[in-house]
Amino acid sequence: MSDAKAVLEIDDVTLQFGGLTALDHVSFEIREGEILGLIGPNGAGKTTCFNVMTGVYQATSGEVRFNGTVLGGLKRNKITKLGIARTFQNIRLFKSMTVLENVMVGSDAHSKVGFFDALFRTPRHRRTEQASLEKAKELLDIVGIKARHDEVASNLSYGDQRRLEIARAMATGPKLLCLDEPAAGFNPAEKQNLMALIRKVRDQGFTVLLIEHDMRLVMGVTDRIVVLEFGRKIAEGAPAEIRDNPAVIAAYLGVDEEDAS
Repeated sequence: MSDAKAVLEIDDVTLQFGGLTALDHVSFEIREGEILGLIGPNGAGKTTCFNVMTGVYQATSGEVRFNGTVLGGLKRNKITKLGIARTFQNIRLFKSMTVLENVMVGSDAHSKVGFFDALFRTPRHRRTEQASLEKAKELLDIVGIKARHDEVASNLSYGDQRRLEIARAMATGPKLLCLDEPAAGFNPAEKQNLMALIRKVRDQGFTVLLIEHDMRLVMGVTDRIVVLEFGRKIAEGAPAEIRDNPAVIAAYLGVDEEDAS
């Protein structure tokens, strides 16, 4: 994995809101085919960093590069088309649409069918629609809810809505799939199932960035972990290294680093 190329590079990124420094010279990379965990205590800057990567915020200084393309200044839809997809802490589904329709919306991000094709339902439009339909069902099968494809999204359980959101993000055809707190609200059994799903997603050829509070889940599913505290990177390494790192223990327990060593 160490020889894999970097898909996303966070290069000396600082983000300031007025007098507040939310990210302070943060640097790390996400390598092709890995599951990278981004963790830290509440207020560490995880979601802020996530939002810089996905175009919600523009870095004050430094660069974010995706396969060599600098993302600064690009609109979010352009970033999606380049190959970055995300889920959200708060589920954002089209609740009145069916499960299948929600996933097909994701496919529209790369659709080349124009207004004329859609208006007159040209052969090109029908072929594209059929391909989108088949892909959506395939993704629903991967996340385990294909049998419920005709149900309205609001009727799904909380856990299945999370799975649906992941399928919709996958439908955009990303090279990097960013999951923001996907285990929020899950019970222990659901978290175990989520770990299996994340591994399965990676095995389908996706690179995964995972932001998550649950340390057991992160330790059990990631290849590498980056740790933030107060907007600074304090550690990076394999799960076993992070588990025993005095700076990380101190950050989570609220003690001095010397006391944690």
